[in-house]
Amino acid sequence: MIVAEVLCVVLGVVIVFLVLSAAVRTVVVPRAEQVFLNRVVFRLVRNCFEMFAKETRPYKERDRVMARYAPTALMVLPFVWMAGVIGGFSAIFWGLRVRPYEHALVLAGSSATTLGFERSEGLTVHLVVIAEAMIGLGLVALLISFLPTMYGHFSKREVLVTQIHNWSVDENGASPATMLIRAHQINGFDRLHDTWVRWETWFVELEETHTSFPALAFFRSPTPDRSWVTMSGVVLDGAALFLSCVNTTSDPQAAITIRAGYLSLRHIAEYFAIPHDPSPSADDPISVTKAEFMAVYESLASAGVPVRSDRERAWRDFSGWRVNYDQTLTQLASLTTAPLQPWVSDRSATFRRSPVMRRNPNRTTNK
Repeated sequence: MIVAEVLCVVLGVVIVFLVLSAAVRTVVVPRAEQVFLNRVVFRLVRNCFEMFAKETRPYKERDRVMARYAPTALMVLPFVWMAGVIGGFSAIFWGLRVRPYEHALVLAGSSATTLGFERSEGLTVHLVVIAEAMIGLGLVALLISFLPTMYGHFSKREVLVTQIHNWSVDENGASPATMLIRAHQINGFDRLHDTWVRWETWFVELEETHTSFPALAFFRSPTPDRSWVTMSGVVLDGAALFLSCVNTTSDPQAAITIRAGYLSLRHIAEYFAIPHDPSPSADDPISVTKAEFMAVYESLASAGVPVRSDRERAWRDFSGWRVNYDQTLTQLASLTTAPLQPWVSDRSATFRRSPVMRRNPNRTTNK
């Protein structure tokens, strides 16, 4: 019996340690930490939401359901932590001869929630009760600080997402070609430099926040036709088109922004264990076809944008830039069930599997 009690105390201590480790690594440690418990919770919650957000449903209905996925999983997480603490301490109390187990469980719940409706006896048990109450208060404090931090990062992310969407959208949706044409029409090629600068900073912050707080990747934009993934694609493709097609003064900042973007997307993809080539060759195939590129090249030329005369060279240059982020961009679009975006989510596995999106891709846009 003594051996069983000792093992029970050890088991309880291990459970409490693992739960506290998960909470601290999630909220406090400022780096990408793989937390098994969190991954299990988010996976289970996602499975539940995907039961209602079936791919046969119109995209806006799916988006409405999935918009609640990340916030719900985030709210479930502290309850799981608290349940783990209560379960661990109930084992410790049983090992300290609090009988029956039901009494040990109620005592653990009373202590973790600091309600104090269950009495304890003995100095050792009293000290353990105090320790559990402090841990319970600590988890509540972490939650109080965690949520405002998350929503602060989300709000900051969405500012530039909305700005670039407004700049690049027309009646057919957002596109990098529209962004460049609009910039040309308002003599704004010089203004593009500021855009590349802001988005370089945005990509750096994106990597830091979406690996330290990976739940942010699944927080969806306020409207169903926007996404941090698709707008990343618009900016990266816009910079690649600018460098490869537009016959104007070269801007090295566009190349720096592309590098910041693909490094950021790669690090986020690595956190989610998304396979990708970390060192692609410039002549590796990409998901954008040459015919699609040439169609955009012609649309830029017809809109009066000064384009380079060598179309083949422009295609090779664009392909050489795009190959750096092609895999990660499309796979992150699939992971986050992003809305339809040419050259981004329409290349993803989610889009290819969805008969509704194939039949009527305009369902994803607000006109």
